[in-house]
Amino acid sequence: MTDTIANGMTVLVNNEMRLKRECVISPASKLLGRILRVLQLNGYIGEFEFIDDGRTGKFKIQLLGRINRCGAIKPRFPVHVNEFEQWERSFLPSQIVGILVVSTSQGVMSHKMARDKKIGGRLLAFAY
Repeated sequence: MTDTIANGMTVLVNNEMRLKRECVISPASKLLGRILRVLQLNGYIGEFEFIDDGRTGKFKIQLLGRINRCGAIKPRFPVHVNEFEQWERSFLPSQIVGILVVSTSQGVMSHKMARDKKIGGRLLAFAY
């Protein structure tokens, strides 16, 4: 297990398909925590908490049943503010449905927020 983001997104999708109410993602990382915060702000997951187990830590996440598909984007493509529409067509089923998670100079945020702030960054994950 070398990619904590891809592992975390896979755990979310698998537990959503099984209609679980909560799940535990291990190992945890700061970047994964920031991605989970973006998913929470956009209504895809409920509350989540970091559990320190003395090693790498875990995230305990409340699932709301709103994720149909999510995943990590590898490699982390650089994207300019004018190119978000092209990447939406590649990873999302519609421009209205779903979000792309972007790492920018102002932090990790959704592509909609990055477009409003007129900044680009690197693609990390998608969810719809």
